[in-house]
Amino acid sequence: MTRGSRFRFNSVIWLGLVMCLPALSHTQPAPSRAARPNILVAVADDWSWPHAGAYGDTVVKTPTLDRIAREGVLFANAFSAAPSCTASRAAILTGQYPHRLEEGGNLWGFLPKTFVVFPDLLEQAGYQVGFTRKGWGPGQFEPGGRTRNPAGPTFANFATFFKNKPAGTPFSFWFGSRDPHRPYEKGSGQASGMRLDQIKVPPYLPDTPEIRGDLADYYVAVQRFDRDVGEILRQLAAAGELDNTLVIMTSDNGLPFPRAKANVYDGGVHVPLAMRWPGRVKSGLSVDAFTNLSDLAPTVLEAAGLKTPAAMTGRSLLKVAAGQRDAARDRVFVERERHANVRAGDLSYPMRAVRTRDYLYIRNLRPDRWPAGDPQLHVAVGPYGDIDDGPSKALLLSRPGDPLFTLATAKRPAEELYDLRSDPWEMVNVAGRASLASAKTRLAAMLRDWMRTTGDPRAIRDDDRWDRYPYYGPPAAAAAGRGPAAIGNTRLDRH
Repeated sequence: MTRGSRFRFNSVIWLGLVMCLPALSHTQPAPSRAARPNILVAVADDWSWPHAGAYGDTVVKTPTLDRIAREGVLFANAFSAAPSCTASRAAILTGQYPHRLEEGGNLWGFLPKTFVVFPDLLEQAGYQVGFTRKGWGPGQFEPGGRTRNPAGPTFANFATFFKNKPAGTPFSFWFGSRDPHRPYEKGSGQASGMRLDQIKVPPYLPDTPEIRGDLADYYVAVQRFDRDVGEILRQLAAAGELDNTLVIMTSDNGLPFPRAKANVYDGGVHVPLAMRWPGRVKSGLSVDAFTNLSDLAPTVLEAAGLKTPAAMTGRSLLKVAAGQRDAARDRVFVERERHANVRAGDLSYPMRAVRTRDYLYIRNLRPDRWPAGDPQLHVAVGPYGDIDDGPSKALLLSRPGDPLFTLATAKRPAEELYDLRSDPWEMVNVAGRASLASAKTRLAAMLRDWMRTTGDPRAIRDDDRWDRYPYYGPPAAAAAGRGPAAIGNTRLDRH
């Protein structure tokens, strides 16, 4: 089979082209001050569903997320647009799918200025905007024609931002934690009192003391994120501003373990999401409607009384958060292009997928490549470099005969299909099962239609443009003599 024939569609009219173009003007009149809530978007770094008390995890303690869920709405089926930090954060900020964002669809790239972001729109409407820690990224914002991080101007912390905000001015603040990103303090989970025997190990990982300990250490970092968000809520409550603030708490992608982050399986893209806004978001509501985190930008703009730009593919969540049903939210689309530069030639591992309640259908567009990175590489990142280094990866690499090692690292077929009714952890690919042929055909058509109507370049030709986009992260940065100052305002980590 030729490379181009693996995933070629019939000739189509690219209806999404116009949607990719920026609006001629982004300036919008500001609504009345009384109608404008504050906005707080708290984004964890590599936090997976269901690792929160509100989702039923009995080991990790997340009182802040649990409170937001109790006093607002908890989303059971929230998915990141991509299982990779830069692309996922770009989708949150722009309200668009990553394949529409050119260089913004890759890790350690840049986000062209032509793609408007919600903090800029809010600032133009009179909001005070800012962020702390990890905003958009990792990457360099300057090559995209920007003078600051797409998340806004940077501040040391929320308290500094809030202290310097003009009185009576609504704000939009992005709290971008670096938790629970690796590395972790080994043994911190057990030292905190967590019982390793109570941790539920996903079946795609070996159930060993090392894995349980690694998950416990990850939980400690999750709890730290939860505490940090809780402190911001306490500051808002003390200032009398909490109930006039739309609070959104979520994560950019899934946990940094084998077969999770950098994959479009649930471990890589199914994330926590909760919202609180008294009077507009229904208290104690649990929503099972599917949502992509690109829906957050339209949600924020609607809350602020602003129109959603036509280029945004996301849809506001405020109606479902108020208790209204949305029959169209019965599926979600996720994708991936290049994560780290872990393949010879800096090649991507492109994937597109559709997730429904019953199925996950994946197209691996370059099945000849290694999904987790090359087993051996010309740069010093080690084998299977799309898997974050840590005890779990080390254990898996020490067991090359383990079927779970193969599951995480081996080449994959062009099509994958998982029947979630009998296989909720997506362990057995049933794409070749005759009894599911009609379901596979229907899902494949659904995916093709989404790609076409949203202007995915891969929908009309065999397009590997993401392989050629610049990569500004390590080890490429080190090899080119670029130090941390050249990497922008994100820390120098590979993932």
